[in-house]
Amino acid sequence: MAAADLLHLSPSAVSQQVKLLEKETGVSVLDRTPAGAVLTPAGRVLAEAAERVEVELATARRELAAVDPTTPAGTVRVGAFATAIRAILMPLLSALEVSHPGVELVIEEVEEKEAITRLRHGELDLVLLERDEHALPPALRAMADVPLLDESWLVVVPPGSPPPTSLTDLVGVTWVGMHPGTAGALALNRLSLRLGTTLSARHVAYDYDVVLAMTSQGLGHALLPELAVHAGLVPDDVVVTHLAGLGTRQMLARHRATRSEPSQVVRALLEALVSQVEALSLER
Repeated sequence: MAAADLLHLSPSAVSQQVKLLEKETGVSVLDRTPAGAVLTPAGRVLAEAAERVEVELATARRELAAVDPTTPAGTVRVGAFATAIRAILMPLLSALEVSHPGVELVIEEVEEKEAITRLRHGELDLVLLERDEHALPPALRAMADVPLLDESWLVVVPPGSPPPTSLTDLVGVTWVGMHPGTAGALALNRLSLRLGTTLSARHVAYDYDVVLAMTSQGLGHALLPELAVHAGLVPDDVVVTHLAGLGTRQMLARHRATRSEPSQVVRALLEALVSQVEALSLER
């Protein structure tokens, strides 16, 4: 099942491919045990050979891209927050090997204020930013923004608490707060105004995975964007609820915009990034 999930194939399709490989090579590649399937000695030989072939193919693609002046090639340094790295940039690394072999993506987890400063100084080529309800100030001079994603805010309910059916059910509950100035904090402030009451937040976190862990321990309700739930480690004992009126979080990419920028390779990465986000399935 794990291999099927990783390859986005059904278990039966993976099984058929394994049988075809065994038929072509004349060897058994898997031992089926009560605990699951494990590679045979012959299977390990084939797996190691396949890894070498994959490395050689990736190298060949990069070398071909380097000699083709029409193919984008070069390094793009991207600063981003944890959720975007896990859900978007990490999968993009593999996709780039096929779609843009000449593009090398370098990822840095960095806080927004530092990321924008480093973008301005040329230390980063692209930064991913999040905002509540399109509250992002206009890009600074010589910079431009590319919208990537609008996603709903979701309520995460701790164990033992009834799932809310409307916003009024959220009056009086305790929340896990978000670090001031973050999209999550702004969304909670907006919800407080919408409910006409002050929200009680006993604990405060910066990372969405920490918020999920706190909620699982019964420390409060949480307000998280869909991508954080999609990419995070959601405990089995919490309930994730979508309510009308919670609003949306926007994610965008900011780059330098001058006569010579963005460069060809940055434009290529932006296109790949947009395609990667469009392929996301956030339904839970």
